[in-house]
Amino acid sequence: MENLGTVLMIWAHPDDETYLVGGLSALLADAGQRVVCVTATRGEAGVSTAAPEQVERLAQVRTAELEVALRILGVTEHHWLDYPDGGCADLDPVEPADRIAALVRAVRPDTVITFGPDGFTGHPDHRAVSRWTDLALARGGGHSGPRLLHAAAREGSVDWDLADEFEIYELGEPRVCTDDELDLVLQLEGPVLDRKVEALVQQVSQTGGLVEALGIDRFRAWVSTEAFAVPRSR
Repeated sequence: MENLGTVLMIWAHPDDETYLVGGLSALLADAGQRVVCVTATRGEAGVSTAAPEQVERLAQVRTAELEVALRILGVTEHHWLDYPDGGCADLDPVEPADRIAALVRAVRPDTVITFGPDGFTGHPDHRAVSRWTDLALARGGGHSGPRLLHAAAREGSVDWDLADEFEIYELGEPRVCTDDELDLVLQLEGPVLDRKVEALVQQVSQTGGLVEALGIDRFRAWVSTEAFAVPRSR
């Protein structure tokens, strides 16, 4: 993993960073490599049944949950973009891309990790973040050639029954790759999986119901694989 160098990770909502790359983040941090996490929104729309007066409170809750999760993973550098949850796709991409390009210039990452065009779950905010990142990197950001990796699903690792039961991919499915199509794949176990699961459990506003429904063992299996691939066009 030392070949990844300094890693800049760009996500849409609190918990994306843990579900998709929590194990990798913990391993990189333990190895003394620099990890910088960016989150586009505070996740205030993350509970569909929340009343309008609860939305601001949910943003505060998810902010605090993310801070705890990052401490568990060992990630000490984090940036909020503070765009509206559920509204990223409606924004002119120029301004967010400019802000991401500024972060690229400041951080000078060797590797950038984010969503692919599929958004992993098809969420419009996820897809928007992918577009913003592509635009920022296409401009160069004042720094030549960071490696771009997209979160992907490893063939054979997805519990499609679970996904269907909880409508996880209702808006769209992730890119599924065979091992020879992946640039990095982690099968987490032991202490690093424990840390990832603990970081997710601390984000109880999003994970509490799922953990309760699945049981902790099935939940651990669900989040035990992390996989990444270069964009298809590259």
